[in-house]
Amino acid sequence: MADDENRYEAYLFAYFEGTGDPNEREQLRFAISNDAINWTALNDNKPILPSAEISSTGGIRDPHILRGDDGKSFFMVATDMFTFKNGWDHNPGIVLLNSKNLIDWDHSFIDLTEAYPEKFGNVKWVWAPQTIFDSEEGKYLIYFTVRFNDDLNLDFYCAYANDDFSGFENEPRLMFSPKYGAIDGDIIFKDGIYHMFFKGNTKDEKGVEFKNGIRQATSKSLKGPWTEDFTYLDAYADSSIVVEGSSVFKFNNSDEYILMYDLYSSGKYEFQRSTDLYKFTAEPESFTKNFFPRHGSVIGITKKELDRLNEKWGNNRK
Repeated sequence: MADDENRYEAYLFAYFEGTGDPNEREQLRFAISNDAINWTALNDNKPILPSAEISSTGGIRDPHILRGDDGKSFFMVATDMFTFKNGWDHNPGIVLLNSKNLIDWDHSFIDLTEAYPEKFGNVKWVWAPQTIFDSEEGKYLIYFTVRFNDDLNLDFYCAYANDDFSGFENEPRLMFSPKYGAIDGDIIFKDGIYHMFFKGNTKDEKGVEFKNGIRQATSKSLKGPWTEDFTYLDAYADSSIVVEGSSVFKFNNSDEYILMYDLYSSGKYEFQRSTDLYKFTAEPESFTKNFFPRHGSVIGITKKELDRLNEKWGNNRK
């Protein structure tokens, strides 16, 4: 394959919808863009995979998409949760999907309470899973936030995926315990450092939260230890506007990164820029889009992959 065929020339956004029929919102959708700023929903903003077929609850949230280390495989994980039907009290685990072409997806799900009852039988939430390739181990590490029914802590747990990406190799272990708890972890590797972005908070001496927003922790290894930075990175941390679902991706053929996040209470999705992943532009920018995404993720795609997605789900498809 020629090098120009491998060059990333567009972007794919995996998300779930924030408006419309509540029965349809918590399902996987795709959008495409040539510049990562102006987006068009695929499949007329309808789900590309029915949640009823791929999850145990009938709903999915927080889809995270990753291009595999071989450059040709794709992996997605999502929260197995249908809040409109079941509420927020409990969700059992996560959904796993993998593909060779972005069109056809194999799927499975893990119910932690059933798979690991001794350790996770009392789990309350298993939220916002994501995947990263661990080059030290040559395996894909899946990480997510866990809260137990008898514990207010929100900690990150992780486990390596098995060979066919249908489950875990072994019981998930504690990965990182932020001082005040955190959700929506997103790890990106740059210049020998793993940067974990997440929604964190600050509490007073009585344990009452008085500030929250996007922060990060860093490590030289996915095995830790993680150094927590208590600096807030998003533009809204000092305001009454709340954000979550942060996700970082690199512009194609550029040294600039985007930190995007979900302004879930105001129905917006915005971003800030960085070249070093420590300092970000102060003023948030908005995407142009014909859909209303909730907590999603973005990867770069080639012209061939873009054409394939358009052929399957584009507005001009036959």
